[in-house]
Amino acid sequence: MNDNKLMNRAADNIRILAASMVEKANSGHPGGAMGGADFVNVLFSEFLVYDPENPRWEGRDRFFLDPGHMSPMLYSTLALTGKFTLDELKEFRQWGSPTPGHPEVDIMRGIENTSGPLGQGHTFAVGAAIAAKFLKARFNEVMNQTIYAYISDGGIQEEISQGAGRIAGALGLDNLIMFYDSNDIQLSTETKDVTVEDTAMKYEAWGWNVLSINGNDPDEIRAAIKEAQTEKERPTLIIGKTVMGKGARKADGSSYEANCATHGAPLGGDAYVNTIKNLGGDPVNPFVIFPEVAELYAKRAAELKKIVAERYAKKAKWTKANPELAAKLEAFFSGKAPKVDWAAIEQKAGTATRAASATVLGALAMQVENMIVASADLSNSDKTDGFLKKTHSFKKGDFSGAFFQAGVSELSMACICIGMSLHGGVIAACGTFFVFSDYMKPAVRMAALMEQPVKFIWTHDAFRVGEDGPTHEPVEQEAQIRLMEKLKNHKGHNSMLVLRPADAEETTIAWKLAMENMSTPTGLIFSRQNIANLPAGTDYEQAAKGAYIVAGSDENPDVILVASGSEVSTLVAGTELLRKDGVKVRIVSAPSEGLFRSQSKEYQESVLPADAKIFGLTAGLPVTLQGLVGCHGKVWGLESFGFSAPYTVLDEKLGFTAENVYNQVKAMI
Repeated sequence: MNDNKLMNRAADNIRILAASMVEKANSGHPGGAMGGADFVNVLFSEFLVYDPENPRWEGRDRFFLDPGHMSPMLYSTLALTGKFTLDELKEFRQWGSPTPGHPEVDIMRGIENTSGPLGQGHTFAVGAAIAAKFLKARFNEVMNQTIYAYISDGGIQEEISQGAGRIAGALGLDNLIMFYDSNDIQLSTETKDVTVEDTAMKYEAWGWNVLSINGNDPDEIRAAIKEAQTEKERPTLIIGKTVMGKGARKADGSSYEANCATHGAPLGGDAYVNTIKNLGGDPVNPFVIFPEVAELYAKRAAELKKIVAERYAKKAKWTKANPELAAKLEAFFSGKAPKVDWAAIEQKAGTATRAASATVLGALAMQVENMIVASADLSNSDKTDGFLKKTHSFKKGDFSGAFFQAGVSELSMACICIGMSLHGGVIAACGTFFVFSDYMKPAVRMAALMEQPVKFIWTHDAFRVGEDGPTHEPVEQEAQIRLMEKLKNHKGHNSMLVLRPADAEETTIAWKLAMENMSTPTGLIFSRQNIANLPAGTDYEQAAKGAYIVAGSDENPDVILVASGSEVSTLVAGTELLRKDGVKVRIVSAPSEGLFRSQSKEYQESVLPADAKIFGLTAGLPVTLQGLVGCHGKVWGLESFGFSAPYTVLDEKLGFTAENVYNQVKAMI
């Protein structure tokens, strides 16, 4: 145990660096970082187990930061561990800097997650804790890590914390320890003005172990973490009462603590100078690691070297005794796509693509041992039960299965699956109705930002949900999700793969593409109703190009018909009528515009020539297909919400019939 005088000095060092980063950038949030410095200092200097030489070590503890605005606290702490230089801290929030305003996942520098949207970061931690339990059930003592999370008042208030807290408690995630930085101050008000709930009782009701401490006292922090580590039944919430802007002083030298003004703006002028002096730093040269603090973290590095050596020795002994398991563990963490016998998957013709997805999921359950599938209380309807039927759900104390029943909480489920992916070693997928992708979009965006290969399964893809009516009928959702196909990530690639297959066979190809995509999230959009298979002779392998000519279509066509999903079969039916009139037709199935646009210009032109007359059919907004149809073509789609009626009636009323395809194309040409 370290001397508290030294621990306070180290925490003040973090405070000085954090406040100075914000001051130099003239942008940022110093107050929370200053108040939380004591906890992160105790955690990183005494408890967090990781390998300084091998940041990707799969057996390491994980630390997930929820309030991304407290990045100066994290960067400053990681500077003490040697992961950031003082010069890099000085470049906080600047172009090209490794210290952006909110942390972005960078395992090599010790940052486990991108954070910013409050509530998501600690929910990632819940997912990581589930992944750790899943892996421990298979690899025993070599996967024996603790997941730490840090949450603020804002994260506690975000509705997603309801799902994260409920699920972690229900599953008894005793490997999860979360610190709640409870400083009673928010960006624009005090917390008492917006909430009167008893947070401790709330988490206790969810089945958590709750400890309340002085969050600025190293002795109390230390004791709480030790007690949490001995808990064997429940996740632990440590409520730390902290002081916002601890150590801050105004221009006149009076306290600037516990003040909204320190939350989201630089301290400024004499207030900054007095604060740095009060904390024992030099305002002229504040970017300094004190010698005694450097020694403290050097000591911890030496301790970690010994701890890690013991863990590696234990793993080596385990590997020798369990060579097959060791090879499996290595494969799980390789980041490589799993091997699947796709050719052996047999689909029933004319089925709904959600049913075809269930067939694939059944095969994946048997062949991909590190896959976890989740559903938001819809497994028997979104057909993720194709996977569930070959395994069993997670239960408290039993993570030998591979299915996660999330309950009705789409956003929480999505973030938890992202957390599983961030942990590593597992492939996560989650399902719900497509219309409820609206609940998930903030998480989908974060998955894209972090380049996490989560598979999002969305069924009931159109107004053909029928009698359930407009609340359950997606109209604008596909256009919104497909925007992610057009958005580039930092590597210049499409930030997401989105696939809407046209029939059962194309569904298998879509799943193959999804499972082989290990660099971005994938959205899979499936139908509720049965769909006739594409014409005999269709070369389904061509679907991997994003858009392709369906077999049997004419060369030098008078018109090209393009669609994705259910609507392709409607185009096929309409083509039979057009051909009777002597119209030469080409049909293009386009499950992914993003994939199609990544093909060569020559291929794109061969499928959809720039000068061709093109008719598009979509059950969504017309803009969904506009990029493929072009400005000279025509798209038939929806321009209103749906209606409650049997889907066959809706097809007729809304113009999704062979006859209307015939009429629209004839009028166009």
